[in-house]
Amino acid sequence: MAEILGIAGAALIVVAWAVALRMPPPPVGLSGLYAVGSLLLTLYAIRRGDPIFTLLNGLAFILAVVNVMRVRGVYRAGGLREQGVKRGGEANLQGDGQVR
Repeated sequence: MAEILGIAGAALIVVAWAVALRMPPPPVGLSGLYAVGSLLLTLYAIRRGDPIFTLLNGLAFILAVVNVMRVRGVYRAGGLREQGVKRGGEANLQGDGQVR
């Protein structure tokens, strides 16, 4: 029963992450910190032999690395303002290329 609850919880978190990937990425420093913390928790979970905890934190680590890559890709493509993203992280939803 406990494993079913753990798997259900992990599935809900993965769905939330899928939605979050459609939003502007968080700051690279925050994503880096999240990646390191998730990696350490993954290693701890492996050492404890807990598959649910390992899966959840392993996925959290992957998501954090993806967010770092997303931010770096935006910066390489010409900067946030040229990509239609305002300083507050709000995207230009009009799609006309004009930053408001």
